Amino acid sequence: MKLWNGRRYYSLDCCLKERFGEKLYKLSLNGGMTCPNRDGKIATGGCIFCSEGGSGEFSAPPADIQKQIDYAKSLVKDKFSGDKYIAYFQAYTNTYASVEYLEKLFTPVIKRKDIAVLSIATRPDCLESDKIQLISELSKIKPVWVELGLQTMHEKTAEFIHRGYRLECYEKAVCDLKQVGAEVITHIILGLPFESREDMLKTAEYVGKFTDGIKIQLLHVLENTRLAEMYAEGLFETLSEYEYISLVCDVIGILPQNVVIHRLTGDGDKKLLISPKWSGDKRRVLNLINHELKSRNIYQGCNWIDKNFGV
Repeated sequence: MKLWNGRRYYSLDCCLKERFGEKLYKLSLNGGMTCPNRDGKIATGGCIFCSEGGSGEFSAPPADIQKQIDYAKSLVKDKFSGDKYIAYFQAYTNTYASVEYLEKLFTPVIKRKDIAVLSIATRPDCLESDKIQLISELSKIKPVWVELGLQTMHEKTAEFIHRGYRLECYEKAVCDLKQVGAEVITHIILGLPFESREDMLKTAEYVGKFTDGIKIQLLHVLENTRLAEMYAEGLFETLSEYEYISLVCDVIGILPQNVVIHRLTGDGDKKLLISPKWSGDKRRVLNLINHELKSRNIYQGCNWIDKNFGV
């Protein structure tokens, strides 16, 4: 079985060193946009798990984008000795604006000498043809990654979490982005209410057919969300540490070897995290995942799970 720099899965760190010859540090930025699932265009309140910060709790404070980059760099200067970065527009939906606004926002960033990759988190339903064309032009300058929050392939769950778009919208966005040279990173969530293990593995298998990279996220219950209200009412339970670790290892076994795994678990804001509390120790979780992979002799893409997802 293949090892990637000693690991049993194709990590982002390994991919970056192969492509750029060095580690790149990600700078989380705020493009000053909101989301159509919040401002009333589609709905209000966002997805039921989404915090008030729109997943941008770790991004630099809103300001002039050049100042944001310099500020974000200053935060990591003591732990990162390199000089190349990924500009990651993280908060909310970063193509939810006019193409003129987006061009003025992204172009100066991607042309900076210290920026090696432009990464844009957005929704599949906010990628109209003029924005795809802009991404095409940006991709001619440097690599552009577009992160899409799919979360699940199952329409019933998508409606429950108020995602706001159907599966075919994701498929079209992936096709359009790849046609213009962008790379697609897909977010999935493990532990969504009422989904079975088989449901989650089917999402992973489905995404593996489309995406260039994947971010695997544990469902976090955060304060001041609709999900928190449901959790308080006892409508569902979050995954235990063992359940999550076992499930992540199953997912790794399903994913094709060419899919870059950008994340194996997420960073929930500890000030807002209600459950599961064990997820706050990310280093421990990653160590346990690696141990489980070795103990079960699992490698990415090893196809050890049968078509019915029975071990």
